Amino acid sequence: MKKRLVTSALPYVNNIPHLGNLTQVLSADVFARFCRSRGYETLYICGTDEYGTASETRALQEGVSPRELCDHYHAIHRDIYKWFNIAFDYFGRTSTPLQTEIVQHIFTEVDNHGYITEKESEQLYCPECKRFLADRYVSGTCPHCGYEGARGDQCDKCGTLLDPTELIEPKCSVCGHTPELRKTKNLYINLPKALPLLQAWMDKASTEGFWAKNAIQITNSWIRDGLQERCITRDLKWGIPVPKEGYDEKVFYVWFDAPIGYISITANATENWEYWWRDPENTELFQFIGKDNIPFHTVIFPSSLLATGEKWTMLHHMSSTEYLNYEGGKFSKSRGIGIFGNDVQETGIPADVWRFYMFYNRPEKQDFTFTWKDFQEKINKELIGNLSNLVNRTLTFVKRFYGGDLGEGELDNALYEEIKAKEEEITLLLERADERDALRAIFALSDIGNRAFQSSEPWKLRNENPEKAKAILRTLVYLIRDLGIMVTPYMPVTGERILSFLSLSGAKWDSLGDFTGEVKVGEISLLFEKLEDKRVEELRERYSGSQKEREEKKEAPAKEKNTKKNKDEGKMDETKTLLENWAEKVILKVSKIIECDKHPEGDKLYILKLDTGEEEPRQIVSSIVPYYSKEELMGRNIVLVSNLKPANFRGVKSYGMLLAASEKGDENHSTCELIFADELPVGTVLEYEGQGETEKITTYLKADHFFNMPMHTIDGYVTVDGKRIGKDGVYPRVHKYVNGNVG
Repeated sequence: MKKRLVTSALPYVNNIPHLGNLTQVLSADVFARFCRSRGYETLYICGTDEYGTASETRALQEGVSPRELCDHYHAIHRDIYKWFNIAFDYFGRTSTPLQTEIVQHIFTEVDNHGYITEKESEQLYCPECKRFLADRYVSGTCPHCGYEGARGDQCDKCGTLLDPTELIEPKCSVCGHTPELRKTKNLYINLPKALPLLQAWMDKASTEGFWAKNAIQITNSWIRDGLQERCITRDLKWGIPVPKEGYDEKVFYVWFDAPIGYISITANATENWEYWWRDPENTELFQFIGKDNIPFHTVIFPSSLLATGEKWTMLHHMSSTEYLNYEGGKFSKSRGIGIFGNDVQETGIPADVWRFYMFYNRPEKQDFTFTWKDFQEKINKELIGNLSNLVNRTLTFVKRFYGGDLGEGELDNALYEEIKAKEEEITLLLERADERDALRAIFALSDIGNRAFQSSEPWKLRNENPEKAKAILRTLVYLIRDLGIMVTPYMPVTGERILSFLSLSGAKWDSLGDFTGEVKVGEISLLFEKLEDKRVEELRERYSGSQKEREEKKEAPAKEKNTKKNKDEGKMDETKTLLENWAEKVILKVSKIIECDKHPEGDKLYILKLDTGEEEPRQIVSSIVPYYSKEELMGRNIVLVSNLKPANFRGVKSYGMLLAASEKGDENHSTCELIFADELPVGTVLEYEGQGETEKITTYLKADHFFNMPMHTIDGYVTVDGKRIGKDGVYPRVHKYVNGNVG
């Protein structure tokens, strides 16, 4: 029995995943759970895809470093997947040293074998930003469908892959200026040269691995239309450096390095990663992706591995879905359309219910549109009217009239044979990862049980033919056990609850069809709640429009009413101490002032550029002109409130605040002394004395929230609740306002 290595498309880290994104992660989870239950040695790895233009541009827009952005969204993804009960063996990320090591190794081997070429081309250059623009740094009108919001790599409306130079009326996504064409050099992977290797591998793998129909069609169309050499380097800072002379200022294109993330994440999970990735004779790789990612997994990634000349575990089975749409439109992270992972949690509807619906309608062979009406109908009809109905009425009947114990004895053979045939069909479907068809077959089997219960009329039969009644009920109880086992990969909580009713928690797939031995019925409870019309209508209204529009709807009443909730929004968590609040919410970072200019629209305002130890300088606006000259500020290390929510000051965005002291009682901040920290290295994150290890902060801090956590100077030292602030025994202090306020 071969090992099974399971992966799902690495979700991109620059936003919250929606149901369309979750389809792939959940699909791999169902298959991995099924494989474990069947006894296969299984490893399910996944993680966030973090490099590339999308992360870099989003970070620029939010005024944070790419690392900070990735930390923030990685935590969000992790928590959403945990809520959905996704049983990863390891959930990692691509921005790790091992990713750099393995990507650079694969590139070097591909280059050594002659599959890397160098080309000069014309690329869009922004004279305002003074940089070549990678794909997502450019937006414009799609030349194919006319959509005005197309990105430089792909049109979200028609799905066509693009080159930035193809866009009509292109604009720099950072500053909005019109870029110009300039010559530059980049590295390309020679896919035409690799085609003979790819074709031979693909013909064998797609057949033996039962690839999804769309995976075969899309891969064949790429080959039929003629493979092109594909650029694998970009003019970015956030990415993996290219280990080749003359390319010191470039990084690898995310489309090249992201699939290699499957390998590096495995390497972060276990030192024995080659047991999975270097043992193709004994390992089957199952990958779960959406149709838009097919070419990267069936052409580019395999071509890269084949071109190394080394032995790698290659794709065995490709499970690729069509699109999941939302109420008549397409799910879109970039435009905020659809219902997102955090939205799902807020509905109050259990994770298993969502898991059921997503798999009952998994878009395996065609697009599917999520509607709240269909959601309600499927839950009420199938989950409640079918599965829950069979479990509840059968087990309740056995509990009431037989004390929960039917003993060993005869079965209803006709019903048993029908059950056994259906279970064999379900197992075969899941072996091929046909998860929707398998789930529908499971519910068809549940329906067979309901019809058997209804037609046999056990409430009459137990008196007319007691042994026959017991045989039918005994068969149905075994069926319910099997249904509990089979729904567990899809609905882990529900499956275990069903098995717990029979004191059989943890029962595995090899128990299916074994209708021997006693099965006793214990305590029973309802599995699901009916979805009423009023609730569904409320949810439809709540999640209509885009994320932005929803937020605006939420904020509007609050702004109009100026409610107490809004007034209290910035207060500390009163159940925790000041020090606990401070440690959980505040990031103070030592930063160097590298630029200082007067604000054109504010006499008291400086626009400062800070070196924070991050990839990009940080811009802030500070009202310290009356207190400090440029000469006094340049090159000095100050303390920055690093995670303060960005704010506009007369048209200029500020991404943080300088820490300063003032006279005690000076609420108008008419006095000011900056907290200089020249004795500490740039990038140092300050702590209070004795703080110890705390979880990394990934959220913004509102200004009023910060000011609700008072800091003071005591004997010149900056303190919070009497504890000095510093690092490694070094504590910044002031001289002018020895005992004062800090803010």
